[in-house]
Amino acid sequence: MSEATPILHMLAPQKHMSPFDVNMAADAGYKVIVPYINVELTEVAGLIQDAIFSRPPNYGVRTGFFMGGKDALLALDMLDAAKKAMVPPFECSVFADPAGSFTTAAAMVACVEKLLKEKHNRSWKGVKVAVFGATGVVGFASSIIAALEGADVQLVAHRGVERVIKNAKISKERFGVDLEAVAGETPEQKQNIIANAEVIFAAAAAGVQVVSKEHKAIAKNLKVIADVNAVPPAGVEGMDLFMNGEQIPGCDALGVGPLAIGDIKYKCESGLFKQMIASDKPLSLDFRHAYALAKELVGLK
Repeated sequence: MSEATPILHMLAPQKHMSPFDVNMAADAGYKVIVPYINVELTEVAGLIQDAIFSRPPNYGVRTGFFMGGKDALLALDMLDAAKKAMVPPFECSVFADPAGSFTTAAAMVACVEKLLKEKHNRSWKGVKVAVFGATGVVGFASSIIAALEGADVQLVAHRGVERVIKNAKISKERFGVDLEAVAGETPEQKQNIIANAEVIFAAAAAGVQVVSKEHKAIAKNLKVIADVNAVPPAGVEGMDLFMNGEQIPGCDALGVGPLAIGDIKYKCESGLFKQMIASDKPLSLDFRHAYALAKELVGLK
């Protein structure tokens, strides 16, 4: 096995493979990294079989596929197509992390969970979570992870509730979770959501502020708020980039900033690549495996 070169094939549905993911894979130990762009779902099976049949079965675990892009559901569909294309004993490892969303979401949920446990003696069970940026890949993945852990999750729509209703329906069909789609388009709607939330995931687009000092003043139930936006202005007014459990100015809630989340995200993605390289059997990794590792990284396991 030692002479088998670790090779990673990276699939992107769009015209670029993320340089971030390429660098992460190289630093994790892959010796040969080949990006493929404009890959369609129907092409995945052929690429998988072309790779697995070119090496003896015992080299299969040193062959990996990474599913990138910016569409969480498409990446999961590509992962499923890859698994179905395996012909045991000819198999390889596969890992989906579109736009880094699965590892970022896992890191955010794990960081918040640690604070809930250590500062409030709470699990996710019954916690009221409001997700801003719910139609984005990080918001989508974090809402599913939290709901699977027992949280009561609201998907907040800032521009038309139809898209979050669709996401809630898809989440129920694919993952068996019940997510509540709520309109947050008017100041009154948004204030009501924030006033009742115990946890807020701020996962809106970079440079978009979703929680202001006025919102914080009415957030009497809020225990923890996490923000993945590192581009000014912060998604949460007063959130420091490195905040990791400190009280946010203007309210009683504890904050988790983007660089605290990013530190766990970085270690999580790198760790999953390393798991693929070190494993003695083919792996199939998605947001659930990212979350399990993120919990270990923050000290919850």
